[in-house]
Amino acid sequence: MDMTKVQIRKAEEKDYPFILRVNEENVEVLSPMNEERLRKFAEFAELILMVEVDGQPAAFLIALREGVDAYDSENYRWFSKTFERFLYIDRIVIDEPFRGQGLGRRLYLEVFSHAQRTGVFLVTAEIDTIPYNATSLNFHKTMGFREVGTQVIRGGMIQVSLQVVCIDTDAPENMP
Repeated sequence: MDMTKVQIRKAEEKDYPFILRVNEENVEVLSPMNEERLRKFAEFAELILMVEVDGQPAAFLIALREGVDAYDSENYRWFSKTFERFLYIDRIVIDEPFRGQGLGRRLYLEVFSHAQRTGVFLVTAEIDTIPYNATSLNFHKTMGFREVGTQVIRGGMIQVSLQVVCIDTDAPENMP
């Protein structure tokens, strides 16, 4: 793929149908999201990024900073109790036809760059281990993430690996 035809930009309202469609198509490894919830994300998310390939929507990512009391995610709350400052990747979805082309890596590098520009040393994410999401676990490992905890959520139906990556080698020594 000619990567010069890839654009990462802030999501706009025109992107909502795409975001909702690919979220629903991958809901088994994500939390459900309807238009109302997406609009709430637009109010408090640090980043809602879109990837376009040759002008076609291909992927999206939602990330939040610490301190969003209105967000009810069990995983986000775990990170909030554990770390003072972080950038939490709530979800990333690559549309099926665009998988395996490095778009996830490009999105994460954009998130890491944003975190560094805004003085955040930790980027956090969770990955399902029950049901087992080998693709995501492997991807996060290649991006430098490591597990700092686990938890069972949604009434015992899901287990997640809570992971972090420290993106600044000059971060304080108490970083995980």
